Amino acid sequence: MSCTLGEVKNRADFIIYWGGNPAECHPRHFTRYALTPKGKFIPRGRKDRTMVLVDIRETPSAKAADIFLQVRPGKDFEMLSILRALVKNQKVSASAVAETGLTLEQLTDLVSRMKAAKFGVLFFGMGLSMTRGKHMNSAAALTLAAEMNAFTKFVAMPMRGHGNVTGADVIMRYTTTYPFGINLSRGYPRFNPGEYSTIDLLVRGDTDATLVLGADPGATMPKPAIEHLRRTPTIVLDPKVTHTSRLARVHFTTAPAGISAPGTAYRMDEVPLPLRPALKPSYLTDEEVLKRIVAAVKAKPPWYPAARDGAQIA
Repeated sequence: MSCTLGEVKNRADFIIYWGGNPAECHPRHFTRYALTPKGKFIPRGRKDRTMVLVDIRETPSAKAADIFLQVRPGKDFEMLSILRALVKNQKVSASAVAETGLTLEQLTDLVSRMKAAKFGVLFFGMGLSMTRGKHMNSAAALTLAAEMNAFTKFVAMPMRGHGNVTGADVIMRYTTTYPFGINLSRGYPRFNPGEYSTIDLLVRGDTDATLVLGADPGATMPKPAIEHLRRTPTIVLDPKVTHTSRLARVHFTTAPAGISAPGTAYRMDEVPLPLRPALKPSYLTDEEVLKRIVAAVKAKPPWYPAARDGAQIA
């Protein structure tokens, strides 16, 4: 179900943005990759494409859409479930459709257009993945895209927010086989979004220390998560002082990647972009700081107590 933005540009004739506002959050997405550029199989660009926007409110992106579907807040999962049923020609109850704030005619028309597309793509943002339902919403969107491949070529792609979030997912995936929501406390990876995801762990207060690398959860996460970061030891590695730095116990200023530190950034379609520094670093890189932390931890004695009287510690 994955593809590159180059494939979207050259082949996609039906585009859905769900829970995102690319006109303001990803301003180059319309013009460079998805909506207006001309491609190999889309010679007329915007004229050969149909765009649908699904959101709880009419954002500036709605002006660019051919169809705007205003779903009720918190009813994304129900709408996705109804679309999946309609794709399979199953009956849906009128009361279930009414809960979404849309009509059966609107949803049936959307499914018909999806099936008629030559190449469809579903872009979903934080309005879908971080609202009521969370990872279940994302799973339903991915499943809908997968089931659409019984009728036509259809793919799904998240609209990533902060820089190189995709890079973190890619690295975790090829080292643990999972992209996020991973627990390594038993010495092997366990994957369970909603239980081991960062926000869920912090909101529940399950952690007693936090290491933040190149992110600013203190500026974006819910208040309960931020308050937990404030109460517990928080360590930040970042080139600049952030909201999280101000509530952290320790802040390491590191060399900015791509400016004075080498590295690799990943686009949201997982295309790697090597970064070559233009300036000499004034600070240690993230990698160097982490290596020193690891060396210091290894030098410390084990945390568990020594066995007594021949007893064995399991």
